[in-house]
Amino acid sequence: MTTPDPDGLLAEQLLRLTRRVHRIQKRHLERHELGVTPAQSRLLRTLAHYASPPRMADLAERLEVVPRAVTTLVDGLEASGKVRRVADPANRRVTRIELTDEGRTTLRELRGARRSAAEEILAPLTEKERQVLGVLLDTLIERDGGTPC
Repeated sequence: MTTPDPDGLLAEQLLRLTRRVHRIQKRHLERHELGVTPAQSRLLRTLAHYASPPRMADLAERLEVVPRAVTTLVDGLEASGKVRRVADPANRRVTRIELTDEGRTTLRELRGARRSAAEEILAPLTEKERQVLGVLLDTLIERDGGTPC
């Protein structure tokens, strides 16, 4: 007879929840017709955290992806007018990425879509359960040194 593996069950629950969150977020993005993928949405949110336009290498590091992935995301967002590449005034070999007005508008709409998705996911929980979940998630995120985006 095998003993249940509580950590294995918890890991499976976390993975299932992550997939559910991604599916719901994607559905809300499509419903709002914002024309961005979840990965592009994450890049826009990350870009908004910078006080001045970052280099693509900075974005790659913050997003924990290879620089080529950021290039692909920026290409798509630039083609849709949500970001633009700008020369670094101190070093013309460096390109920085900045939000356009359309990108800022999209970001506001994305926040609304994310709130709607969160409301759907958290609907079964009471206010007290939401607070407890928030504390637990903060503990897990802070332990990894994660940054919000």
